[in-house]
Amino acid sequence: MAEGGAYSALKRVLLGRPIPTHLAHHERLSKITGLAVLSSDALSSVAYATEEILRVLVIGGLGVLGFSTPIGLCIATLLALVAFSYRQTIYAYPSGGGAYIVSKDNLGSGAALVAAAALLIDYTLTVAVSIAAGVAAVTSAFPTLHVNRVELSLVFLALLAIGNLRGIRESGRIFSIPTYFFIVMILGLVGVGVWRYVTGTIHPIETNNPVPIGGGVLGTFALLTAFSNGCTAMTGVEAVSNGVPAFRPPEAKNAARTLITMAILSITMFVGITILAHAYRVVPSETETIVSQIARGTFGGRGILYFGVQLATMLILVLAANTAYSDFPRLASIVARDGYLPRQFANQGDRLAFSNGIIALSVFAGVLLIAFGGDTHALIPLYMIGVFISFTLSQGGMVLHWRRLGGPGWRTSALINGIGAVATAVVLVIVAMTKTLEGAWIILLLIPILVLVFRATHAHYHHVASQLSLRGWKGEGPQHSTVLVPIGGVHRAVLQATAYARSLSNDVRALFVDTDPAATEKVRAEWEEWGGGTRLDVLPSPYRSLMEPLLEYIDQLQTAKPHDYVTVVLPEFVPARWWQHLLHNQRALLIKGALLFRPRVVVTSVPFHLER
Repeated sequence: MAEGGAYSALKRVLLGRPIPTHLAHHERLSKITGLAVLSSDALSSVAYATEEILRVLVIGGLGVLGFSTPIGLCIATLLALVAFSYRQTIYAYPSGGGAYIVSKDNLGSGAALVAAAALLIDYTLTVAVSIAAGVAAVTSAFPTLHVNRVELSLVFLALLAIGNLRGIRESGRIFSIPTYFFIVMILGLVGVGVWRYVTGTIHPIETNNPVPIGGGVLGTFALLTAFSNGCTAMTGVEAVSNGVPAFRPPEAKNAARTLITMAILSITMFVGITILAHAYRVVPSETETIVSQIARGTFGGRGILYFGVQLATMLILVLAANTAYSDFPRLASIVARDGYLPRQFANQGDRLAFSNGIIALSVFAGVLLIAFGGDTHALIPLYMIGVFISFTLSQGGMVLHWRRLGGPGWRTSALINGIGAVATAVVLVIVAMTKTLEGAWIILLLIPILVLVFRATHAHYHHVASQLSLRGWKGEGPQHSTVLVPIGGVHRAVLQATAYARSLSNDVRALFVDTDPAATEKVRAEWEEWGGGTRLDVLPSPYRSLMEPLLEYIDQLQTAKPHDYVTVVLPEFVPARWWQHLLHNQRALLIKGALLFRPRVVVTSVPFHLER
């Protein structure tokens, strides 16, 4: 089997057969698969949000861990408010795009680009954080694997990338069962834990390898830090509004119902885990997650139900990255269609997925996982800035949307989004204050850099369009082309390329660089016999350079006739095996590179295929 055939066969095995465009509507999501694909990030964040709160509170000693409950209730209220606000966004903007589209429509391109940069960075961090947290669930159950966190993370990343390259509906089928398995296990854990609390059978859990416990006074700044850490429970709330077009008709209605279901489940699980953590007097551990400790206490040790919770948590945390895999490529395609990202991001692959966006997301997330050693707690401080920037811009844009649109009930709608905008702006300030020194300054630096990249890309496309425009075009008269055939000897490939060159122009010249007088005389003699009357120019090269004489010859032609074309026809071997390319010089490649940026110089290859 040829190399191309082997690659094609492997691609079909991994990704499946191509899907024709007219079947695109069959690839849309139902509410059931939509919850799995677009809500896994929001649902999974409850697995580590409570722990992030406790890791700050423990600085003040065991006596202040009870603050986790009121902090958790505040976050749950905020989550409900933001979810309801995004429900309005879904009906107002059923074409999807979330904060980017809302900001572009109401706040201008500058705010839209900030929202796009924040979201793209946030989605990349979602993948890295989710996979790292999933691996932490594995290492909590199997501590010996703790040293292999990065390797495990990259394996999960590769599996997710392949699953999503297979297409939206295919990834929904793959990832639905783990999502619903997690929902059942966590609701079961919360239900059994609450029943134990009511019946008085809850006992404090012994923590292995606890984090250092402080004994100082917990100040306002520390409480705000704990609150901002816990707001990781809100990540992913906007994902459904970004992906409305991925749903089956009626798209907006199905997306809104999915969003509300996701919010109810997230709030229930987050508040339940937070209350149980306080009831069991759980202390954060260096080697075991809070959910693992609660499951151990609730189910009486490391039995089958305990491992079921750990397996479900690991799966949902890894698959939470699937939300980003759905939204990052879709948002990148929208931004690319507006001319702010390379247009390759707007192209769909043969499985109707935005393959270039999926691959780019995988590469960026892999770099983060390696750079931060697969450590969830090192990545999370980077995570929150982008989330709340997009929240605030989206809700603020919606206020202006309702005001401009008017109509019955617009004031109520604007009030809801206005409260959401104020609330998320306050949290954004808190997150910026508390996370900047922990590494969030990187995100505050990356967002404006990415906005500059957007603008530079857009300026380039605008510049290209202005030069390609037909406005004022008067046409060009007949053009003369001098065709050059660089040769290194006289053989079949050279004669084939020369015959092709003669079909292009009456002015054809074979060029041979003289680095060895004996070889030159041999070429002259053979060309006299086989050249078919085509002119042969021998270029002197006293310093044995092959490129400089050719480039000087072209310079002389263009100086003499600046408005004519020069066509360079390259005879090129094509070996039967890929590795055989290494056995031949790459002179043709060097010539192409040297002439690529020269105006009015056309380079074409005439391949000569070698048999096996």
